[in-house]
Amino acid sequence: MNDLTAEVLLVEDNPHDAQLFLLALKKKALDSKVFVVKDGAEAIEFIFNQGKYDHRKGIGALRLIFLDLKLPKLNGFEVLERIRADRSLSGLPVVVHSSSAVESDISRAYDLGANSYVVKPIDFKEHARSMTDAVEYWININKTV
Repeated sequence: MNDLTAEVLLVEDNPHDAQLFLLALKKKALDSKVFVVKDGAEAIEFIFNQGKYDHRKGIGALRLIFLDLKLPKLNGFEVLERIRADRSLSGLPVVVHSSSAVESDISRAYDLGANSYVVKPIDFKEHARSMTDAVEYWININKTV
């Protein structure tokens, strides 16, 4: 069942990658509402409804997080650790989307509770496809409680 109001959080400091993500979803007509934050500290504020995101308390529509690893302020591993430390977020899918294909990074991400790890392809079309496929799977195909 499609959830047309599902919210997706993209944690990405590279404006080109963020723009590609938004364009790819729009082209594929995935109707999720996408929020973009540019660093790990802002991601924590968004996820936990703190600071400038305090008004989001009780909304609860966040269905997927796309998380880069190399972020300013708090890196992706630190963000993932904070998410998984909160039992109320245990079912929230987190897709690590990184340029790192280093085995230790992949292993660490899964050890910290990532649901998926996608290496950003260099090819534009392949990169766009990997993002839309992942969003489509986690929002429209995967079932959560």
